[in-house]
Amino acid sequence: MTKDWLTKCMLVILALVAVWAYTQAAAQEQAVTRDAQDPQLQWGPCPAFMPTGCGLAILHGDPAKPNADVFLRIPAPATIPEHWHTSAERMVLVAGELAVRYQNQAEVVLLPGMYAYGPAKLPHTASCRGSTACVLFIAFESAVDAVPVSQPE
Repeated sequence: MTKDWLTKCMLVILALVAVWAYTQAAAQEQAVTRDAQDPQLQWGPCPAFMPTGCGLAILHGDPAKPNADVFLRIPAPATIPEHWHTSAERMVLVAGELAVRYQNQAEVVLLPGMYAYGPAKLPHTASCRGSTACVLFIAFESAVDAVPVSQPE
């Protein structure tokens, strides 16, 4: 046997072990379902510039890493000041009525079940209208953040 052949065999074995480890880790992950009214949700505070009573619940992932999912709860009536996110955000309104305005675009009113996409770093504002708190599901592509427009990039 040549040294080159042994090296190739070791690389194949290491690759197979890596694939096996990856499939084992993926198989151990549990499916998750959450309801916005679930008393087991752990609601934390929103950034300081957000309205009083605002809450954030992590649904899946680590908010400091890519691909985290959250519920954002905004009391009614309340307005979120203009801000932007490092990440693009994909959203579905779960409860309430939320008016959203992205910079240089017309205001859109979201009703429960409606989807919205916000590009990374595009300033926007939102207002929860009516008497029902707004709950928004948001999927972030990179770490979760919210930067007030008054704060530089």
